[in-house]
This record gives sequence, C-alpha cells and structure tokens, in this order.
Amino acid sequence: MIKGILHLFEKKYGEGKDRRTSYGIFAGIIGLTSNLLLVVGKLSIGFFSGSVSIMADAVNNLSDTISSVVTLLGFYIAGKPADREHPYGHERFEYISGTFVSLLITFVGFQFLLTSIDRIREPQSINFNWIMLVVLLVSIFLKVWQGLVYKNIAGEIDSNALIAASKDSLNDVFTTVTVLISTVVEGITGWRIDGYIGLLIAGYIIYSGLQLIREFINELIGVRPDQEKIDEMKKFLSAVQGIVGYHDLMLHQYGPNKIFATVHIEIDDRWDLNRAHQLIDQIEVAFKEQLEVELVCHVDPVNLYDEKQQFVHQQVKMIVKEIDTNFKAHDIRLVDHEGKSTVLFDLVVPSKYLISDEEILRMIQIKAYDKLEGCEVEITFDHNYLL
Repeated sequence: MIKGILHLFEKKYGEGKDRRTSYGIFAGIIGLTSNLLLVVGKLSIGFFSGSVSIMADAVNNLSDTISSVVTLLGFYIAGKPADREHPYGHERFEYISGTFVSLLITFVGFQFLLTSIDRIREPQSINFNWIMLVVLLVSIFLKVWQGLVYKNIAGEIDSNALIAASKDSLNDVFTTVTVLISTVVEGITGWRIDGYIGLLIAGYIIYSGLQLIREFINELIGVRPDQEKIDEMKKFLSAVQGIVGYHDLMLHQYGPNKIFATVHIEIDDRWDLNRAHQLIDQIEVAFKEQLEVELVCHVDPVNLYDEKQQFVHQQVKMIVKEIDTNFKAHDIRLVDHEGKSTVLFDLVVPSKYLISDEEILRMIQIKAYDKLEGCEVEITFDHNYLL
C-alpha cells in the first residue's frame, strides 16, 4: 500500500525539487492526520480512566501533531528556490524546523516528569475497561504504519528530518506498549504503577528530545559527511585520467540536496592553461552529474621531471613519515631566491594531534637540515580537510 502511494507520487511529480517538497508535505499530512486521531482517542480514555501515563502518551502524540505541522511548513519553505538574500537556497530550514520540534518534545517530557512525580506521591486508581485496550492497540498499529510511511519517504528523498520522525514514531510504539502493560497490570492486580510508568515515559521523551536537538544542531553547524560519501568521492577522483593526484577536499552542505565542494587537483606543470582548464571543467561537470555535488577545483602544477625537485619531494616524504606515518605532505616545491633555497609544502596533521605545529616544524627542520643540505623549511599545516 505504501509503495503504491509513493509510486503514484513518483508518476505525478517525477524528479527534482517539486518531488522532494511534495513527498515531504505528504509525509506531514499523514503524520498530522494520524496523530490527531491518536490524541483524541488517548485523551478521551485518559480523562475518563484517570491514567496519567495514558495522558502523558496522549500529550506526546499532541507534540507529534505539532511536529507534523512544523514538518509541513519546513518542507514548504525548504522547497523554495534560491533568491537574492539566500543564494544557496532554503533547504537548511528543514534542520531549523527539526530543531524546533525537538525542543518541543523535550519541554513536553519535563512537564510530564513533574506530573508523574506528583502521581507517585499521591497514587490514584485507574478505571480499567476494554475500550481502553482497543484504543491502545489501534494506537500501536497506527504508529507502526506511520513510522513505515516516514521511513519509506525518507528513503525516497534522503531526508534526515523524516528519518528522525520515523524513529520517533517507532519509539512511540514502545511507550504505548508500556502504557498498555501498566493499564492491564493495574486492571488485573490492582497495583498502582501508573505514576512510575508515566515517569519512565517522561524520561524517554526527554532523552529522545535531547538526542534530536543534538542531531539537528550538528547539521546546522556542519558535520563531517558519512564515510560512504567520502569513499564515493575518493573513488571518483582516483579514477580521473591525466591528473597527478588530489588533496584538500572540503565539503559545505547547505541542505540535504545542496552540497558544494572544493578540491586541489595536481597536474603536470608542462600543461598549458587551456588544457588544464578543459580537464578541470570535465571533472566538475562529471562530479555534478554523477555525485550531485557542485565542485570547484584549484589547479596545483607539479614538476615531474626536474631531478632536483624530485629529490626534494622524495626526501620530504621520507622525513615526515619518519616522524609519523599518519602525516601527509603535498604541494612540495623548492624555491631558490637570492642565493637562498627554501622548501615549502603543506602538511596534513591528524585531528586532535597531541604535538603542537611549532614542535612538528622544529622536528622537521632538524631532520631536513642534513638531508636537504641546509635548505630552510616553511610548512603550511592542514587540520580540517577530508582528504
């Protein structure tokens, strides 16, 4: 059924931004409708039974309803094209809406934490009936279905916001099952565990909210892309014919489908400018078509045949590996000026390295003094590149 609905959307909207926005709005409508039904049903049985855990679960669904509204708004704004004030588009609004929903979930959790503590202090009996059982079972079914819808749509449009919504929906199944168990236990045994179950649910809601806040804030700040994406780009660049190598790859993500990248491409320094420009254009176009990434390349000419330059290149590689095998040197060149020889290169240092740049420079200078016949050494340290 879910696949059939998605297939209809695929036929109607095809590829592109309209498709993504339409899928997102559809997910928001599904969530809004199903969550409203759950809120009405659970509030009704919670009010008549006096169960704080059912009421807590109902308000959790109410926050999910508000989340669905924010999801609708988020995908609508995120789907707007770039304009003068927002040249990179509006896709990051999806992260902003997700952050708002996460804050709301956390607030609801704290409110019911206090309510559950009051119920533990002053226990009250639950008026158990079979209607409660039916409503809770239907609730579980709806939440499973809702989570699967979110998961399928997230897979179609690669949406972190909907992946989070899917996890939240399927986790809600756990909370409702817990409420159901507590209700049945009290109905059969008379044990007043409602407040304790409400406390557990409140703790879960708070934990989920804080986790979601962390995820969306990381997206807004900017995080390292997943390793699969990095490996995909490495494989692509390594397969390019005609280049000597590449380094200093950086990614800038302005939304789920808006990724920009820069990279330094090493080429034979005997090439003329037109030949180098033609190759760079081919790389950038292929990157866009195959990886859906806007790439900008910087050309680094490399001397491949001068014996003195090659000797310096080999010695520098050897020196940095002697200090640490994780070091990577690139842009190695020997510059002679006014009778003084200087070796310049960039050094990629692993993140959170314990030795300072100044100390590393001093160690390399000591080793280079003998092996490079007294040449001075100048190093540019790289710490934040992917490759």
